[in-house]
This record gives sequence, C-alpha cells and structure tokens, in this order.
Amino acid sequence: MWIQRTVKDYLTLHFIILIWGFTAILGLLISLPSLELVFYRTLISSVGVAGLIYFKKESLVLSSSQLVKIMGVGVLISLHWITFFWSARLATASVCLAGMATTSLWTAFIEPWVNRTKVKWYEVVLGVVVISGLLVIFQFESGYWLGLSVALLSAFLAALFSVLNGRLSKKHSPYQITFYEMLAACLFALLMLPFYNGLMTDAQVIQWAWTDWDWLWLLILGLICTVYPFSVTVELMQRLPVFSINLTMNLEPVYGIVLAVIILGESEKMTPQFYLGTLIILISVLIYPVLNYWNKRRKAVRTLG
Repeated sequence: MWIQRTVKDYLTLHFIILIWGFTAILGLLISLPSLELVFYRTLISSVGVAGLIYFKKESLVLSSSQLVKIMGVGVLISLHWITFFWSARLATASVCLAGMATTSLWTAFIEPWVNRTKVKWYEVVLGVVVISGLLVIFQFESGYWLGLSVALLSAFLAALFSVLNGRLSKKHSPYQITFYEMLAACLFALLMLPFYNGLMTDAQVIQWAWTDWDWLWLLILGLICTVYPFSVTVELMQRLPVFSINLTMNLEPVYGIVLAVIILGESEKMTPQFYLGTLIILISVLIYPVLNYWNKRRKAVRTLG
C-alpha cells in the first residue's frame, strides 16, 4: 500500500511538472507584461482556491504569526513568477527553462542554511559543474545573457520558497497555504505596479486590458497551471522530501523545451551548444541523489563499525 501510494505521488508530481512546463509558453502567448500577468494569475488563483475552500468547508483561521510567515512566502512566489515570465520575454521559453533547471542545486545550498546543517562537498562540486554548463550556454547564446541571468534569480527564489513551504506544509493544510500565498502574491504585484513603469516593459503605462485570447490563457494559467498543481504540490510535500520534489522538477525544462518547440516552432529552436549546456546542468542535478545515497551509506557503515 505504501509503495502504491508513493508511486502514485510521483506520477502526480510528473503530471504537475508537465503542466508547469507549459507555463513559460503561456507567458509568451499572453500579451500582458510580466507584473500585470502575475497580478491577474494570482488574482484568479486566489478566487479559485477560495472557491475550493468554501466547497470543502475548510477553515482559514490562522494565528497572526503563522499568517505573516505564509504571506511572506507568497511575496517570494510573486517575485519568482515576475522574474520567470520576464526571463521568457527577455530571451525565449527554452532559455528561461534552462535557467530554472538549477533550482535543485540552489535547494542543495539553501536547505542546509535554513536547517542549519553543513553543506556537503559533492554539492559544491555539482554546483561547479552546473556553472560550467551555464558558461557553455552563455558562450554560445550571448544574446540571451540577461534573460538567463533573470532565470537564475527566479530559480533561486523558487528554491527558497520551496524549502520554506516544506516547513509550512507540516503545520497547515495545502488550501490554507495556497490561498494566503496567492493572496499575498497578488497584493504584492498590485502594490508594485505603480513603481515599475518602464522597468519590465517598453510600455510607459500599466496594461490592464486583455487582448484576443488572453482571457482563456489567463484562466488556464490561473486555475489549471496554478491552483491545482500548487495545492497538490504542497500536499505532496507532506509525504515526499523537498529535495526529491525539486530534483524531479528538473524535468520541467525537458518537458517545457519539447512543448515550446512543438507549439512555438522555429522561434524556440536553439544552437546545439545550448542543448549541450542544458544537458550538463541536468546530468549534474540527476547525479545528486546517487552521491547523496552513497554518502549516507558510507556514514551508516562508519557508525556500525
């Protein structure tokens, strides 16, 4: 029964990652600039989660201290999504997703810092390997250096809020966490709107209006690509290790790049060196659990000895 549940959890996780791989593409299909896009996404998500909470008759009552912590993570999520969509606009969906592949390596350094444990030597080595992969991409895709840099910042923010969410998920229901985080992300984006004119976009005014199919893409982004996967991921964090989840999420660029080439066509096709650099990053993060398992076995043998 436990094995069946674990397999089901990982299959669900892969389905969620496939959905998330589609978000960068949606960000390019929607005409709104990054900050306005995040505002509408989180607004739709907040309303969607509120509907689920009402239907399930769950409580939203939290202590003030816990509420501040959850909403603080929501601000990090807002910043992550703003930089994520901004990166895709500055470069391409593929470049954005390649940068996001570093999330688990960021987690390897952030988790010990948050939990006050030592960083392992092989995490440093793998970090250097990831940097070499990034240098390959930078060298041959120099025109996308800014977009890739913003994607790396987005990956760092994703790792940070994932680690913090892993701790929060042990104390609160997924719907409570998702609602307050989406609400905080929405409010933060709204408060930021007056200060960013001309920073994230060439337009000099805030773009509120939707055009063409924006309404449909925003609904898909806010409900199918946010409410469902976000709530389920928080629930999965109660049963699966945070690093294991973030490691599996490294398949997001693989799914996303394939979807981008299929859907967006020629504009997403990159040089062979780009795919080589991305492959180096993915190999390094996939090696991590092998080295981690070997290190734990070595320690266990020493303890028994």
